[in-house]
Amino acid sequence: MTTAPRSDIEFQSDGTTVRGWLHRPNTEGPAPVVVMAHGLGAVKEMRLDAFAERFAAAGIAVVAFDYRHFGASDGEPRQLLSIARQLADWSAAIDYAVTLDGIDPSRIALFGTSFSGGHVLRVAAQDRRITAVVAQCPFTDGLASAPTVGLRPLLAIAARAVLDLGAAALRRPPVTVPLTGKPGQTALMNTPDAAPGYTALVPPKFAHPNAIAARIGLTLPLYRPGRSLRKIDSPVFLGVCLTDSVAPARRTLRYAAAAGPNVEVHEYPAGHFDIYVSPDFDKVVADETTFLVEHLRPS
Repeated sequence: MTTAPRSDIEFQSDGTTVRGWLHRPNTEGPAPVVVMAHGLGAVKEMRLDAFAERFAAAGIAVVAFDYRHFGASDGEPRQLLSIARQLADWSAAIDYAVTLDGIDPSRIALFGTSFSGGHVLRVAAQDRRITAVVAQCPFTDGLASAPTVGLRPLLAIAARAVLDLGAAALRRPPVTVPLTGKPGQTALMNTPDAAPGYTALVPPKFAHPNAIAARIGLTLPLYRPGRSLRKIDSPVFLGVCLTDSVAPARRTLRYAAAAGPNVEVHEYPAGHFDIYVSPDFDKVVADETTFLVEHLRPS
């Protein structure tokens, strides 16, 4: 497979610089574009490039970006996750993508995974420019995901969240909580496969902090982007991991059952972190590429 050219990009989101990558396909004429970002606390280096390269090889441009406060993007304090800000970053990324030379602004797709798999449902339900959506192992319901953490860790996260809000009011550095931990430990993801699965996505010698501002712990259980699925008119690829320990498949499938015929459900006998790496990655990315090529054809 020929690797498509990749360049560094940056654009503004509410006055803050967001950075990412642009993968251009080796094709002539205006190309469709997929806008993508990662999941909870993750950055583009954690295997987003593997998906982007496959899409670009199929003739689709890709804009992959890091949210404000994370990775290569600006934003202080670091490791601050605001759902509202991340949704705004998605809109800014779309606005940027449609201005690029060689891009067909009438053929825009979104790719979200895990936490961003929920974000893309929210964005596509409101932005009528979106032609197609891919949401894999999507976080669709905070109330369904909360019990996977355990009661004691949830209480500890809530306590740290309150302290973090106090720190923010006093303009002090955030009080953090680990992104991943072992079962029973205080962490946003502490299922048996969470720490090894998440860590395996980080490239060698790449520094990625296992911490996030704890205040998200108060809003995370209330975030239910799966409700937006029935409001989307464009085709949706919903990749569901049947043994998902972080974003339970049952609730996602319920949302899909209440949605329209535009939602294609693809079920995989895999865990939440399995589809980022082979062999499950190969099957999933092939299915996603087929879906995108079909629905991003010129009208």
